Amino acid sequence: MNPTIISLGLAGLTAAAVTTAAPAPSPRVTNSAGVVGYKSTPGLPGTPWHVHDPDRPQPVVVTPGTFSSQETTGQPPSDAIVLFDGKDVAKWQSAKGEPTNWKVEAGAMFPGKGDIVTKQEFGDLQLHLEFCTPPPNGKSGQGRGNSGVFFMGRFELQVLDCYENKTYPAGQTGSLYGQQPPLVNACRAPGQWQTYDVAFTAPRFDADGKLLQPAYITAFHNGVLVQNHVAYGGPSSHKVLGNYDKPIPPAGPLRLQDHGDPVRFRNIWVRPIPPAGK
Repeated sequence: MNPTIISLGLAGLTAAAVTTAAPAPSPRVTNSAGVVGYKSTPGLPGTPWHVHDPDRPQPVVVTPGTFSSQETTGQPPSDAIVLFDGKDVAKWQSAKGEPTNWKVEAGAMFPGKGDIVTKQEFGDLQLHLEFCTPPPNGKSGQGRGNSGVFFMGRFELQVLDCYENKTYPAGQTGSLYGQQPPLVNACRAPGQWQTYDVAFTAPRFDADGKLLQPAYITAFHNGVLVQNHVAYGGPSSHKVLGNYDKPIPPAGPLRLQDHGDPVRFRNIWVRPIPPAGK
């Protein structure tokens, strides 16, 4: 038999097999809101929804914010909780729950004495914060422009003047203090405004206080990725290895550190993050 005929015959059988095995297309449906999708597709695990389900809740419409410059602050997105807008520190208090003595000047706030915490508590969140380290003071390492942002009052993202200033890597700007250095040093010079944009995930514990999931952070410093879904080994501490030996409440305040340096802050807002799959 002609090999060409055999080849064509096999190709035809293969094509026929593929055609026969292909599933029948799922019929499209249109719900009462006019959304077109599918209801006969497989279910998505852990949810009541089908693949391409038209009845799944539509994402909430949010008006995006605007970017800050060195001279002016941008506007937060429409659903943000504004923690500092340049006017007052009404959303903050001392770590002891007393009125704070931090100062407000020219649209920025800076330390009086002692750390401050938000009156409101948060779990999973998106944070935007801008900071400006002071001019060099003749010191180096941890002695220049030192502060910090603590999620849930416990997990620190370091603030420091690391522009042409070296220190131990897990203590420089953008580090999970004492645990994880940033991917890169993206610092601007002291006196210039810098930004943090962060997604923080709170730790999870079971009913018996056993850790199910550590805290995670993804952080951008001046628009540059410096932490990519990195786990905290536990709450931050100086010269001590953090751990999860005790359960942590599901929410806590945002905390700004007074380390004795006049680091300024402005344009601070958060967006609580709802559980995935809802």
